[in-house]
Amino acid sequence: MKRNYFAALLGFSLILSGCSASPSASSTETPVFQTEATLIQLSDDQILINAQPADQTGAVQLSHDIVYYQAGQGADYGEGGAEDEHSAEEAQAHTVITIREPGTYRVSGKLSAGQIAIDLGEDAKDDPDAVVNLILDQAEITCTVAPAIIVYHAYECAGEEALSTVDTRTAGFNLIVADGTENYVSGAYVARIYKEGTTKKLHKYDAAIESKVSLNLSGETADTGILRVKASNEGIETSMHMTINSGSWIIHSADDSLNANEDGISVITINGGTVRCDAGAGQEGDGIDSNGWIVINGGTVIAAANSVSMDSGLDSDNGILIHGGTVLASGNMFDDVDSASTQNVMVFSFAQTQNAGGKLVLSDNAGQPIAGLAAANDYTVLVYSSPQLSEQDYTLAQAETVEGEDLGGLITPVTSAVGLTALGYTKTALSRGMGMRPQGDEFPEDEGRKPGQRQEGEGPQGEMPQGEPPADEADREAGPPADQEGPKGGKPEDGRGPQNHADDSSGELNATFTVSSAIAVFSQIQVLKEE
Repeated sequence: MKRNYFAALLGFSLILSGCSASPSASSTETPVFQTEATLIQLSDDQILINAQPADQTGAVQLSHDIVYYQAGQGADYGEGGAEDEHSAEEAQAHTVITIREPGTYRVSGKLSAGQIAIDLGEDAKDDPDAVVNLILDQAEITCTVAPAIIVYHAYECAGEEALSTVDTRTAGFNLIVADGTENYVSGAYVARIYKEGTTKKLHKYDAAIESKVSLNLSGETADTGILRVKASNEGIETSMHMTINSGSWIIHSADDSLNANEDGISVITINGGTVRCDAGAGQEGDGIDSNGWIVINGGTVIAAANSVSMDSGLDSDNGILIHGGTVLASGNMFDDVDSASTQNVMVFSFAQTQNAGGKLVLSDNAGQPIAGLAAANDYTVLVYSSPQLSEQDYTLAQAETVEGEDLGGLITPVTSAVGLTALGYTKTALSRGMGMRPQGDEFPEDEGRKPGQRQEGEGPQGEMPQGEPPADEADREAGPPADQEGPKGGKPEDGRGPQNHADDSSGELNATFTVSSAIAVFSQIQVLKEE
């Protein structure tokens, strides 16, 4: 069969805004790029590149060479157990589509056993031109032995500075959802595989979508494109930074839904779009987990942690900054929202576990409902932030029914609320036992983690089979520069400074939820008893 290769010219606008922690920073400007795309048509029968069979010497190559955790290996092979193993037959049934040249690639169709891998070579990390834009255009990709999309080598735009303000506009990987399309990715993970003769890491990939470099997630030109991710472990993970600019990203995972894992460095920034994270399919998991900062400048963010573990809707080692957008985060721990946040935040800690789907209504001082809150999983801590919140008195109530625009557990605006039961709180600041995430060395760092699972802060991922992998991230000494500012998070200030906590521990219930500063925390919330 004659093989030829041609490029189809497709003009489109690619939105890649920066990820500054400051809403007014210039890096949030939206550059527009015009480019041409290589078309990848998925099918279980045949994969076409620009309507032709793939040329094994071209930019896109096909193989069955997938990295997975092999069954039947000894204890010196890796850390995985029987539940992490896969047979050679299962692995070989997968088709690996490897992108080896920079450019824009538009993917459509369905692949029921396969993977898209991006490998631009080991020198790509220092090459600003080593950038891949991957557009999902009504695509469906399933991989049962490893990540469904994985980036091994591409440009890394960021350095090792420990800053909450990071600009990823030039990142080496841009994942884009085409306007008006609904896309599906279902992926697995690869347990830690040792380098031969050592216990050092050769391969370890935790997420359905895995990137060893900073990445941007965006809609093509608007917010009408959707990606649904189903993950048997983590949802979307990066070894450095992740910026979400637009589009809809709906993730169901058995561990953290979004994760950035460079200790003290990584930043997850959300500038726009819709992000819905549900980490309730396993035994642990945060909604959004960053080993550095979480910065929310806009968009709609709904993040539900696992209901049976002590995890958070938003979990950040260095601090959480909320400057805009609408946020609903639920879990059983509370990671401090940084006092540098410029948008008001309400934190609700409940005396008893609240059931998944149970509806709450938050109303302003005029009695007008402003939001219905219905978390996806059981929880004891709820964090809510919105441009609507101002310094005034609010009431919180349970509701039998709430009607309005349901964004996936967040109902706003509310058109009606029926069957209200008022709630109150004790004037006591959050403390251990009421949902506060342990600080410092209060608890062992691996508490609640399953044996053999990634510990909090474990370094970046493994390598492709080709070539010698770089030194294991876990083996090198890491940490923020000595002259960098320390973590911005901290324990609540018990009524002093920007977080308002009343320090009266009398135990009397108060039905007025007053926002008098940027971060308002309310503890031991329960149903008001009628006098």
